[in-house]
Amino acid sequence: MTDALFLFDPTVDDVPVNSDELHAGWKLTLPAHIKRHAVQAMRLKSGDGLQLSDGNGLRIHAVMSDPEAGLAEVDEVWREPEPVTRLALIQALAKTGHDEQAIDMATQIGVDQVIPWQADRSIAKWKAGRTDKKWSAVLTAATEQSRRAFKPQLEECVSSKQVVAICRRACVHGDLVVVLHQDATDTWNGVEAKVTQLMERSLADGKPRTVNVVVGPEGGISEQEVEEFTQAGAISCVLGSNILRAATAGPVALSLLSRALGRYE
Repeated sequence: MTDALFLFDPTVDDVPVNSDELHAGWKLTLPAHIKRHAVQAMRLKSGDGLQLSDGNGLRIHAVMSDPEAGLAEVDEVWREPEPVTRLALIQALAKTGHDEQAIDMATQIGVDQVIPWQADRSIAKWKAGRTDKKWSAVLTAATEQSRRAFKPQLEECVSSKQVVAICRRACVHGDLVVVLHQDATDTWNGVEAKVTQLMERSLADGKPRTVNVVVGPEGGISEQEVEEFTQAGAISCVLGSNILRAATAGPVALSLLSRALGRYE
């Protein structure tokens, strides 16, 4: 079984992130919140392995040496490279926690960026200082659960007008925006072909690119929003004959994209 992973905040927690400071045999004092989770909740004992990450690619493998004191001995340290082709989820706010379910599953799948969207038909409202903390906590828990070294970057909540701007920027930078819409005529096969071309360009020139997936709320994306997004360069696509919930549409699309990008082998 893969050792449990714990995220720490390098701006708050006293854990070095410089590889020159971290090396095999180095004694590491676990931050209080990680010690509490590892020892009290997960019952880790002396000799048990664990992983630490800053959520930005750093992965520290250590062995618990003194659970009572919260001491672990570093076994191995490395930093994972960021993907050349990134996946972003532009998730409309949805009621009864469906939006949080979506970003939880998306994180487990491997999304790199999460953008909250106050869509025209969103019933739920974004509350700065409250909703962002809840979403960040969901991303943290899902990152730890899936043993990822990268926590998805949580952006500020955007309006539909700002999504239009994202579509326009994507055209300029060679990125892609895919709008999931039940009445679209384009199919997923066409999207995967464009994603493959985008990935090949990134591998050829080394320039990072992003595939953005836009998911609407329970009531769906309005016709006006779809028209504005496509006029700004987005692709409108239907996933299949089944109509998916706001909580599942994004994760399903991201799963298909992850396979197309070679993340699932």
